[in-house]
Amino acid sequence: MSSLLNSSVLSHESTVVWLEDPAALDYVRQTIDKTPRRRGKPRWLRDGRMVGYAELDDDAQADPDSGLHRRRVFFLLPHDRDLDPQGLYAAGAPGEAVDPRTVEPRTVGEKTPRSQRGITPS
Repeated sequence: MSSLLNSSVLSHESTVVWLEDPAALDYVRQTIDKTPRRRGKPRWLRDGRMVGYAELDDDAQADPDSGLHRRRVFFLLPHDRDLDPQGLYAAGAPGEAVDPRTVEPRTVGEKTPRSQRGITPS
């Protein structure tokens, strides 16, 4: 399990939508973004590219102060292994990275030998 994401924030996920084939990726980074809607592709205003996102069930409540929903987004940066296989993450992976094959709704995802490429997950 990723130590950077608590599964309690995923309790209202209903589906995970992939924008790219997760079987082609050794790892994806995951983060929680605040969005105005429960479903649909969220806006992406960060570096890198969004490769997937979670949609929420009808019971998911927005934050009362901001009116925004907390949703998981999966992304990759230009220096990640898929675009730079001999670069910084030729071995190992960023702390927020998980194997996309282990991602399910309401489940954080896990580090695997494939995602870590030779580094034993802790």
